[in-house]
Amino acid sequence: EVQLVESGGGLVQAGGSLRLSCVASGFSVDDECIGWFRQAPGKEREGVTCICNSDGSTIYADSVKGRFSISSDNAKNTVYLQMNALKPEDTAVYYCKAVQVVMYGSNWSLRPHSFSPWGQGTQVTVSS
Repeated sequence: EVQLVESGGGLVQAGGSLRLSCVASGFSVDDECIGWFRQAPGKEREGVTCICNSDGSTIYADSVKGRFSISSDNAKNTVYLQMNALKPEDTAVYYCKAVQVVMYGSNWSLRPHSFSPWGQGTQVTVSS
């Protein structure tokens, strides 16, 4: 059974840090691009960052560039999201998913793979 389980969220003050984990089962993160998404109340889900383990490439949304860092531990079949200098606008439920990266010139979007179901996500709340 393919599954992705997110953890590591919590309540943190602005300027603080959190590290989220995404543990995969039923497939190897080695073989896929894994993206992190977030959804704030009343807003659409947005792609935040992605790592493609075939070549180690990463991409970041402008809103998190320089503050967030994605990494992968293939031995643990786990992808991490290190979030530093957190802002109240980072408050959201964070999800990970196997994705396809779609490029539109210099822009990009993350297309979720259907074989990888959405997990429960992990809540990140940043207080001001």
